[in-house]
Amino acid sequence: MARKVRTAFLYIVVTFIFCATLYHHLLHDSATIYHLSPSPTFHSTSAANNAIHENLTASTPPHVAHLVTPSLVASRSLSTTSILLPDWEVLVVVSLEDTQLLESDFGDYVCLFNTNEVSPAKYAGVLPFPNRATFKCVLPVRVRRKQPFKQPILKKLLENEPEKNSTPPVLLRWTHLVYDSLTTDSDVILFVKGVNNRQGINREQKELRCVFGDDVINGVKTAVTASMQEVFRCQRPEPTAVSAVSGRIKVSVEIVSENRMVPSVAYYTPARSLEKGHQKSLLCACTMVYNVAKFLKEWVLYHSKIGVEKFLLYDNGSDDDLAEVVEELVKEGFDVKTYFWFWPKTQEAGFSHSSVYAKSACTWMIFIDVDEFVYSPSWHDSINPSNSMLQSLISPEKVSTNSKLGQVSIGCHEFGPSNQNRHPKMGVTQGYNCRRKYENRHKSMTLLSAIDDSLLNVIHHFGLKPGYKTRKLSTKDMVVNHYKYQAWPEFKAKFRRRVSAYVLDWTQKVNPKSKDRTPGLGFLPTEPKGWPQKFCEVHDSELKELTWKWFSIKSRLGYQMTWQ
Repeated sequence: MARKVRTAFLYIVVTFIFCATLYHHLLHDSATIYHLSPSPTFHSTSAANNAIHENLTASTPPHVAHLVTPSLVASRSLSTTSILLPDWEVLVVVSLEDTQLLESDFGDYVCLFNTNEVSPAKYAGVLPFPNRATFKCVLPVRVRRKQPFKQPILKKLLENEPEKNSTPPVLLRWTHLVYDSLTTDSDVILFVKGVNNRQGINREQKELRCVFGDDVINGVKTAVTASMQEVFRCQRPEPTAVSAVSGRIKVSVEIVSENRMVPSVAYYTPARSLEKGHQKSLLCACTMVYNVAKFLKEWVLYHSKIGVEKFLLYDNGSDDDLAEVVEELVKEGFDVKTYFWFWPKTQEAGFSHSSVYAKSACTWMIFIDVDEFVYSPSWHDSINPSNSMLQSLISPEKVSTNSKLGQVSIGCHEFGPSNQNRHPKMGVTQGYNCRRKYENRHKSMTLLSAIDDSLLNVIHHFGLKPGYKTRKLSTKDMVVNHYKYQAWPEFKAKFRRRVSAYVLDWTQKVNPKSKDRTPGLGFLPTEPKGWPQKFCEVHDSELKELTWKWFSIKSRLGYQMTWQ
């Protein structure tokens, strides 16, 4: 009897050790830096904290459902290229071929690093032309301690680790990269970080060449015809020169003196442009957006009523409900398009891109942000808004061929938090009514055919071709109400992505006197004392009263605005 007891006990011990070993192996293999729990939820994470809790059951966004098929992915390494962005964020770009093989559920992918650590890979969007799925994850702290940083493997959370056939390539750096291209009927435009690094100082065209192909030696080279900021224009290669190249043709810039190419995730594609629709629009609006779903409807409804016919949104990696709000607006009859533009601190380059991309669909473009509203005191006498309120400034009857009007400049009034502690439920035009006294900066409506070939812009206006002129309006005639300093939670969430290309990170002590910085804010994301009362020098309720007259609706529950 004693022997049977000892045998049973030994069997139990062996079984327990085996199960514990198996559990430990699975845990280490699939979730090295996860804190696993029965119902994981997402919590905020800083750059220095990689113990990430995240819900891994997100479904495929509806606007990319057609890109994937519900097939199983073998336990192998997907073909990807990874880029290190600010705040230790890694953007993983899936190859065109493997994008078609991704499972329809994007919620349980992870980045596996060469240290055997993993971090959650959150679906980011589709990088267009050609369409490639992208994911973003955080570079684990331990990986940051050893350079050069290596690119991760993208894999399913519970899959076995793919076989590593070779040493992983080095992570591409965002500060040195060809990140997009646009082919026109006459040339190719490249958007590049790290070649022209200093404001106002650009490399000469002769120092550079465009390369169509994977390397300097075998690639087809053409002349650079313009070099300005992050925008480079290239001669198109002869069709016969690139016909022998199989598959997709990558395009980059060569720095001639160094005999090397800038790393690239851009491809040479046929000429493309924004869809024109039934007819060319007289006035369109372009803006760069990041998590503005709660603001977008108010901005679109308002500006569509005063003359804007088409809206072009450069999506800077939003992870809110932007796609759903856009879809809702389109169903309601508004012409709203998005262009996935994940690249941080590239507002100038994005506007340069849009000025070419939208040229066949739009005659004029107004470049304003979603927190900016164009307004004229003369509109107070109007019972209802009309298209002529903006279009009368640029109508063909007023803009004669001889006048050569290429741009209309509108001054800005900057509004403060106006004692708000959270986003006003009736919208920004109703919630903020206290501003700074003096005009600061301006925004512009620009004739796209008048923009200089260099595409030079400083966000607020473009350089124009010789002979064209800019007309500056008085703020007594028209003004942009810029709701810049909103309730602290809103301001904090959006400001870091809003600063210009020359203030790379507002928490770093770089360009402290830049007008893009906030007076009194300093370098920490901490709410300054008395924030709700700041920047309040003039009480201004003019647009608040006007939008109430135009857009308020009375119901059983009281008044609300049409965008609520």
